[in-house]
Amino acid sequence: MSAAPFPDIARFDALDKVCGRTEYAGDVPLPGLLHAMTVPATIAKGTLTSIDVRTALAVPGVVRVLTPQDTPMPQGGANSAAPPMLQNAIAYRGQPVALVVAETLEAAIEGAEAVRAVFAAEAFTVSFDRPGSPREDAKAPTFGDADAAFSAAATTIDQTYVTTANHHNPMELLSTTAVWSGGRLTIYEGTQNAARIKFDVAHLMQIDPANVDVVSPQVGGGFGQKGEVQRQTAIVAQAARLTGRPVKLVMPRNQVFHNTRFRPHVKHHVRLGADASGRLVSAHYDTLQQNSRRGRYPADWYHAGSSKVYGIANYRGTSGDLRLDTQGPSQMRAPFEHPAAFAFESAIDELAHALGRDPVALRLANDTRIDHSTGKRFTKRLLNECLTRGAQRFGWSRRQPAPGSMKDADGNAVGWGVAAGVYQAAMHPAIATLRIGANGSTHYASAGHEMGQGMRTAIAQVLIAGLRIDPSRLTIVVGDTRAAPQHGTAGQWGTASSVPVAAAAAQRMVAAFDELLAGRDVPGNMHAQLARIRRPFLEVQVTMAAPGQGPEHVERLKTGGFAVAGLHGTYPEFTALSHIAHFVEVRIETFTGRIRVPRIVSVADCGRVVSPRTARSQVQGGVVWALGAALRETSEVDARYGGWLNADLAEYLVPVNADIGEIDVSFIDEPDFEANAAGVKGIGEISMVGAAAAIANAIFHATGRRLRTLPMRLEQLL
Repeated sequence: MSAAPFPDIARFDALDKVCGRTEYAGDVPLPGLLHAMTVPATIAKGTLTSIDVRTALAVPGVVRVLTPQDTPMPQGGANSAAPPMLQNAIAYRGQPVALVVAETLEAAIEGAEAVRAVFAAEAFTVSFDRPGSPREDAKAPTFGDADAAFSAAATTIDQTYVTTANHHNPMELLSTTAVWSGGRLTIYEGTQNAARIKFDVAHLMQIDPANVDVVSPQVGGGFGQKGEVQRQTAIVAQAARLTGRPVKLVMPRNQVFHNTRFRPHVKHHVRLGADASGRLVSAHYDTLQQNSRRGRYPADWYHAGSSKVYGIANYRGTSGDLRLDTQGPSQMRAPFEHPAAFAFESAIDELAHALGRDPVALRLANDTRIDHSTGKRFTKRLLNECLTRGAQRFGWSRRQPAPGSMKDADGNAVGWGVAAGVYQAAMHPAIATLRIGANGSTHYASAGHEMGQGMRTAIAQVLIAGLRIDPSRLTIVVGDTRAAPQHGTAGQWGTASSVPVAAAAAQRMVAAFDELLAGRDVPGNMHAQLARIRRPFLEVQVTMAAPGQGPEHVERLKTGGFAVAGLHGTYPEFTALSHIAHFVEVRIETFTGRIRVPRIVSVADCGRVVSPRTARSQVQGGVVWALGAALRETSEVDARYGGWLNADLAEYLVPVNADIGEIDVSFIDEPDFEANAAGVKGIGEISMVGAAAAIANAIFHATGRRLRTLPMRLEQLL
């Protein structure tokens, strides 16, 4: 595959989206469709003792009400990866206890409000600051002798940082449509993991996975929220089975807050030690995260980036869970790396200030070519290049180092901050089928889910560059278990998994054409050549695994298993990471303390940039999200009754256009062919990592006050 830069083409699906032709899961028209609405539990913990559905069934249009008696668990309980059906045991406020199915949405809502559930409540705890259980320690990476190195360090930092709970709010609500036909179940759902739905729902419903199809051609935003099987999916499928008609549920946003996973509240304790030259010699990093009573969200993964971002040979990691009575937390964009980078990069900035060193110079001086957590070498590590280019584009050399020393023309305090981030360059096996027709069509099918990140655009770039085809008649099918085995799209491995196999398919097709033509000089593009030799189509299939993987990983893909290589960037022979540097300017009004962010410069290393337009959009979106996390977003828990208080877009504060200044994005754009054959590495998650810390560091530079809790609010500056 050539290493030449790709052109900046328009999004592959842009025209369909702006014309309203794009069809999402909740848009699928089906004859006889019924509408559903869940009934949420009104207690935080306890047992459903009785449920009266008579009034609900009397509502005109209500067809059926499902209760825990209608959704039995399979023998042996739920698959460890699958959520349960309706249950009598209540683990969190808002948990569904019934599903009302009706001819219209209005009837389903009225019926749900008429269901009368009686509960036996138990004592519960939902506040991080008032835990109802002790800390549960988890394993975490430790290497070298951090204690001894810290004791001998010339300069040390010992601080605690806090990141509060956050919820994803993609524009597309959680939606499931289920239909049975000829003994087959088809589920339409906006998901990042169609295969997991296929196999987990089959297990819950005790049917053969071969009789389950999952279709998710578009996802209206995901960011981790739609990476797991949702609570409602199997329940809706059961409703369709019992009624004999298609059933659709679109979950209201308040219920989304209470049933989907979220980013947990975390307390971070960071201790750093440096020698007299500013070389980092020791790091202690402890995390304590919120978790549900049975949640499996791994507490040790906060160390994945912080143990690799600099050349620290002595690192002691510790982690723990604090069990609360909420639904379980899970992945949310840069799930561990964003909160960890806020804490760790803030501590690095504090160390630079204590040393009297420039924050960029300190980071540059602590580069490394060895991953000390594993002893393996890095592939292309271009973090210093990101820092150097970012400093030039931002004008960092004009920064006055003393906190509070820079003012604008109106007398507002000006602060400049910097932070860095790393994220795994992972890859999943994939199988792709490519068919070129004599009628001018090209059809491509493979694994992946289009969440708006531009997966189809990246695939199109590769196919158009490698094949002589009509781009206007190219169809790309992803997120459909009927078309190809699917894997989850998360963890920034979407492009690195979809682009190499697409490139391989294009190369295989060129070779197949050469063999078919056997040296004959047939004019025209590939469609015309097939027409002239009277061949209706030519089809090839390609299977690709990641470095260090074998056939067993491909088989795992076929059965919906997890077969990611490069988790935490670690491969058998090397470590591969994406890198980013963020430079931020803040302006703080003298009397009100209001924080403004007029400009941000972000420079990323994501290997080869296949789709410049969507890659740039990913970074801009990640930076906007980081600004929200830094200054706006927090999920307020109700300590009295459980649940979330600000469970809507009116009170869950996110940035608006007026909050966003200039975001200058650029890329190093150097292929990393050790990571994969296409030289690409992910950009979707890394775009957010470190940006919140850069804002915090800029606020310190502007005011001399260090804010160590997200979100940072103006009252903390008054």
